[in-house]
Amino acid sequence: MALVDALLPEFDHEMATTRAVLERVPEEKFDWTPHVRSFSLGALAAHLAALPMWGVETLSRSEFDIGATPQPPAALLSRQEVLSTFDRHVADARAALAGKTDAELMAVWSLTRSGRIVFSMPRTAVLRSFVLNHLVHHRGQLTVYLRLLDVPVPSVYGPSADEPAF
Repeated sequence: MALVDALLPEFDHEMATTRAVLERVPEEKFDWTPHVRSFSLGALAAHLAALPMWGVETLSRSEFDIGATPQPPAALLSRQEVLSTFDRHVADARAALAGKTDAELMAVWSLTRSGRIVFSMPRTAVLRSFVLNHLVHHRGQLTVYLRLLDVPVPSVYGPSADEPAF
């Protein structure tokens, strides 16, 4: 089995589940934060919407320099903007992934800071760790935010208290 054939079902599942969580985000609470050092609800949702683009970055170049002057992320001011941004990035990332060979997925990719290598690993490991697992981590945070705001939490890997039928 080709690596891409193993990665795509996981990618599709995690993106669909993440979209279901993002659909619940109440835009009237975008400024809410559970702690002074935490993301606001809107910033966390926007971060999740942007994360699939890391897949495109990983698959389209051999390194990424986080020390370069970053473009500030676009402000997403509504749930619809979050969802449309997420959908666009998911489609772009899936298209970038779907065409990759095992050799391309096993090629070494590096994260650098001002030219210094922070880490290097095969692209497939970067996709799993810094794209998919990163997305799962922040999606988990978002479900806690929803619970604290008394917003029904969708099922993710099994039933939730709000959606017991799985």
